[in-house]
Amino acid sequence: MNNAESSTTASGLAWFKSSYSGTEGGQCVEVAAGNAVVHVRDSKDVAGPVLTVSREAWAGFVRLASSGRLV
Repeated sequence: MNNAESSTTASGLAWFKSSYSGTEGGQCVEVAAGNAVVHVRDSKDVAGPVLTVSREAWAGFVRLASSGRLV
């Protein structure tokens, strides 16, 4: 998959940044929910590559991250 396809596929979506992301920049991601998938991108490179995962995979990641077991 090339970057152009990723950015085009995810265009027109409503992107959301984490409420933990400050105004200083840093390592932030944005997510946009599609019908059957969730798109993830670097908030500092909105025209760059987009990772697309199933809603189930994203929900599993969020559960694991919120459990505090990620190191």
